[in-house]
Amino acid sequence: MLERVVALLAPALGRPGATYLDATLGLGGHAEAVLTAFPDVHVIGVDRDPHALDLAGRRLAPHAARLSLVHAVYDEIPDVLHDLGLERLDGVLFDLGVSSMQLDVRERGFAYAEDAPLDMRMDDSVGTTAAEVLNTYSVRDLARVLRTYGEERFATQIARAVVRARETEPFTRSGRLVELLRDTIPAPARRTGGHPAKRTFQALRIEVNDELGALTRALPAAVDALGVGGRMVVLSYHSLEDRLTKRVVAAGTTSVAPHDLPVVPAELEPPLRSLTRGSEQATSEEIEQNPRAASVRLRAVERVNTNRGDHAA
Repeated sequence: MLERVVALLAPALGRPGATYLDATLGLGGHAEAVLTAFPDVHVIGVDRDPHALDLAGRRLAPHAARLSLVHAVYDEIPDVLHDLGLERLDGVLFDLGVSSMQLDVRERGFAYAEDAPLDMRMDDSVGTTAAEVLNTYSVRDLARVLRTYGEERFATQIARAVVRARETEPFTRSGRLVELLRDTIPAPARRTGGHPAKRTFQALRIEVNDELGALTRALPAAVDALGVGGRMVVLSYHSLEDRLTKRVVAAGTTSVAPHDLPVVPAELEPPLRSLTRGSEQATSEEIEQNPRAASVRLRAVERVNTNRGDHAA
């Protein structure tokens, strides 16, 4: 949804000296489009994956004078802005989930279609791997992860099967996990809803990277950082991400004034205005060109006043 993202950000980023934060830089596609479309904008590219930062830095080298690359998780936005001496942003983009680069590099262990080490860390220099989760979590904790983050109906059965299997041999590679999932999930359920490993791999990835926890902290921080007229766009790829985003949008666009007031005082007006009616989806043409766009949901807001102070959402 590159063109739609740029169009939504345009009124904010077309202003002189605008500052734009790409909170999930990835390979830099959105950042490159913004740098090209708005000659006066300064881009802050944040990513927790050092490999992505390196590749994006090479891609965006022609724009280096207007670019700051930062190795950080997106819930560290306040620290990033403080370190750069900034108080306000004009535009923010969250392109959530795992990037195409991470999916396509087999050794990262994100894709269930390839037998690979069970890593799944977006920053592979720190943190707990997916293998460590599988080999150390109790049945109860593992089932909770699969049920909460993967919305997996057979979470308890899978967790019990994993704990039994690891007593014989610890999990190290994705192929063995996929085989266990095929054996554990009943055949009728395997025939619907896509690949039987999809939900488990999503759940492990979210747990390993604390994705929903980071997003819960990051979205309000981004809203707080927006100046009046600033805009935020969020691209979500599964219902859990979109639900959190929807909650922040609803909180920020709803007045806190009593319902029986004939006139709402300016100081009680909501700080945000929604720029989309519900969530938007990719066009059929884009999905045909890029099947991974099929699940995307886009929401966007504009900061319209400074009400509610910090943590406006």
